Amino acid sequence: MDKVEEEVEKVKEEWNDTYNNVVDLIKAIENYGKSPDSASATEMETTATAKKESLPRLKGLTQDGLSLLSSLQFKLDLFAPQLPTDDQVQSAKALLESWKNRSHSLRLSMRNANLKANENIRKAAQKERELLLGGGGESTARRRNLQTKAGMTSAAESITESLRRTRQLMVQEVERSTGTLMTFEESTGVLRKAESEYKGHWSLFMRTRNLLSTMQRQDVIDRVIIAVGFFLFTCAVLYVVSKRIGILTLQRKVTAAYKAGMVGKELRPGAVGNGANHPPVHDNAVHKIEDPLERLMHDEL
Repeated sequence: MDKVEEEVEKVKEEWNDTYNNVVDLIKAIENYGKSPDSASATEMETTATAKKESLPRLKGLTQDGLSLLSSLQFKLDLFAPQLPTDDQVQSAKALLESWKNRSHSLRLSMRNANLKANENIRKAAQKERELLLGGGGESTARRRNLQTKAGMTSAAESITESLRRTRQLMVQEVERSTGTLMTFEESTGVLRKAESEYKGHWSLFMRTRNLLSTMQRQDVIDRVIIAVGFFLFTCAVLYVVSKRIGILTLQRKVTAAYKAGMVGKELRPGAVGNGANHPPVHDNAVHKIEDPLERLMHDEL
């Protein structure tokens, strides 16, 4: 069987049970306050049931039953289009219409039962008044009985009121205890959450501490590398500067020698005219001297 069909069957069973219960309650309201001598056996049974419950309570139970019937009708109206076949849908809609008519008749019956109960109460009060105002020993005994009942009713009302106050205090205390327990549970949850967050932050702190230690060691290593590099760079600069100064000195010496050679050329013809025996000087002698010097300078650079 489909789930929708199961729900529809449950709604039908609940509606029938509630309908029968409401019918019994309406009968009890109708027979409320009726004298036993003027009632049949069935009416006496419903009258005995009505005496156990007060009229306002019977009315409240009947109203609750009618409200439940309305909610069950709404459920059937909701489930009817979801039935698998069209025949079931049409049958559910027809059943829903019959339920609406029966609910309407129940409301009319309840209205008539309330009027009947009020009439019964009025008749019973009038009869009681006639008996109390009448003469004889029966009226005297009834008045005494009513006085005794009034005292007992007063005592019962005071006890009921005391029990009601005690129950109210107990309910307030239970609510206060429940609120305290809920507060304790919330506090426990907050503490557990704080503990878990603290553990998470503690692991984060440890990782951060390790990272800081690593960064400090790396900073020291970087400082050492920078110092060593600066020292090597300074040495290289000094070496290059010293070499450049040496080359400049050598260049000055070569320039001076070259100039001295030029001066020697200018002075050589006079020396021949004076009869001095000088070795022959060739023009390409300077190039033979400069080539090794340039090569030397290139090697030095």
